[in-house]
Amino acid sequence: MPDSSAASRFADPGADSPGFVLWQVTLAWQRDVAEALRPLDLTHVQFVLLACTWWLGRSATLPSQLDVGRQAGTDPKMTSEVLRRLEAKELLVRTVDPADTRVRRVEVTAAGAELAQQAVRVVEAADAEFFGAHGPAVLDSLRPLGTRRGAPGGS
Repeated sequence: MPDSSAASRFADPGADSPGFVLWQVTLAWQRDVAEALRPLDLTHVQFVLLACTWWLGRSATLPSQLDVGRQAGTDPKMTSEVLRRLEAKELLVRTVDPADTRVRRVEVTAAGAELAQQAVRVVEAADAEFFGAHGPAVLDSLRPLGTRRGAPGGS
């Protein structure tokens, strides 16, 4: 006989648990984005870090790896590893900050800027296809949740 004390509070956990539904929707969305990015030879995380580097790099000061990771919401080790791969693809360059040798400044190359802009258009099209008319409502639901845990992009 199953232990009823371990039972879910939901009648149908697969359909009624917000966390599980979010998990399943996130996986489906990630698959769609990965498929859209495949012709550009970018993984999803490579796209996010390249796009964040490009966005942040449009200001007067080049972003640091830490700035890029904070914007993307990625941990420092993964950020460093992925940026290193993007550098090997000649999509960005990382340089030591002369004011603080512990800091790496990151700048997209011309090829990286072109690819970032192309990839943004591709991902925005994939998002529009995936979310359809629900996009604004999804944002209205997710933004407050993001700010609860200090997630990047929350407003």
